[in-house]
Amino acid sequence: MAHITGHVRIAAPLEQVFDTVADSRNEPSFNPAMTGVELLTPPPIGLGTRFRARLGRASTEMLVELTEFERPHRLGSHTTSSMMDTSGTLTFATEGDDTVMGLGLAGAPEGLDAAARPAVRALGGRLERRIWTGLKHQLETNGAARSA
Repeated sequence: MAHITGHVRIAAPLEQVFDTVADSRNEPSFNPAMTGVELLTPPPIGLGTRFRARLGRASTEMLVELTEFERPHRLGSHTTSSMMDTSGTLTFATEGDDTVMGLGLAGAPEGLDAAARPAVRALGGRLERRIWTGLKHQLETNGAARSA
């Protein structure tokens, strides 16, 4: 299993960052690999909320479930797809006028052997940094994405 950690500092209010991330329907606005997301459970967004997401040109389908929801400080999720299962936790803290979002993610592609884990970790870390840099740019230049 590959483990990825990191953090990003975003010049936006804590609640705005949390709410934007918690509603996965916002992700296509800051993650160019995400082609679509639909809400599968009734609003409001919270613990147990599920989404169907499509990724990439092949529209690989992923199911995302929120497994922790402590607004505005902690958000956990479990994602399943034909390629991999991942579980992650995001933490949100205020530093001055900014929000620092921390990431802890664990997952592995189906059929991965131990020798491939370092490469998956490196690639996964780059992809996650790209996604969260996109979120930072979105919130700092355009304001909030759609809120639930």
